[in-house]
Amino acid sequence: MDKNGVIIRLANISYGYPGRSPVLDGLDLSFRRGDHLGLIGSNGSGKTTLFHVIMGLLKPSSGSIEILGKVVSEEKDFRQVRTKVGLLFQDADDQLFSPTVLEDVAFGPLNQGKSRQEAKQIAEETLRSLGLAGFESRITHKLSGGEKRLVSLAAVLAMKPEVLLLDEPTTGLDDATERRLVDVLRNLDVSYLLVSHDIDFLMETTDRISCMVGGKISLDDESIPHTHIHLHKHGKHAHKHGLE
Repeated sequence: MDKNGVIIRLANISYGYPGRSPVLDGLDLSFRRGDHLGLIGSNGSGKTTLFHVIMGLLKPSSGSIEILGKVVSEEKDFRQVRTKVGLLFQDADDQLFSPTVLEDVAFGPLNQGKSRQEAKQIAEETLRSLGLAGFESRITHKLSGGEKRLVSLAAVLAMKPEVLLLDEPTTGLDDATERRLVDVLRNLDVSYLLVSHDIDFLMETTDRISCMVGGKISLDDESIPHTHIHLHKHGKHAHKHGLE
């Protein structure tokens, strides 16, 4: 990590899927320890692609990546990154694969070299912190969408990451579960980068919001979509506008 506290630095990152225009096009990002950064953008703007590049799941065609003070480019570099940076996938079914909740949440600590007893204790503590005590023996594939989302988050948090990448974490959540997630994020002592279409959720859980536009991250406040309320002459009810 450099003296300015930057823990993720991307410079001139480009990536395009075969036969398509680049979805990331000369993107720069400096993400600092303690940041709670929100990212918003239209479908296909490259938000998920950005996360996959940071985790080494996709290899950019140009640019450099520095994470936790080290330049990373090869798979061996990213294996180390994945022990420090936790990714919450957009689809919980891509994350959960063990028969029971406890096994899923304990998998990460076991993979980090913890004993079975240590991993079990970490998993139980993490589940309890998210209000999921008693879920240990539940069958993962029988959970509701919101429950799967929270268990996926528990599986990531159990690895005690230094940075969290959260991809549309409110997908499939009812209002009550979303409120619980807001409370969890507000109390986390972890830096995180959060992608969401829900500007209100971002405003509650992040310190600043940037927008993905044209394959880059825009830092121009005027270009950031926002929710506003106004009145029309044809109707008495206020309504909200957000990014579609």
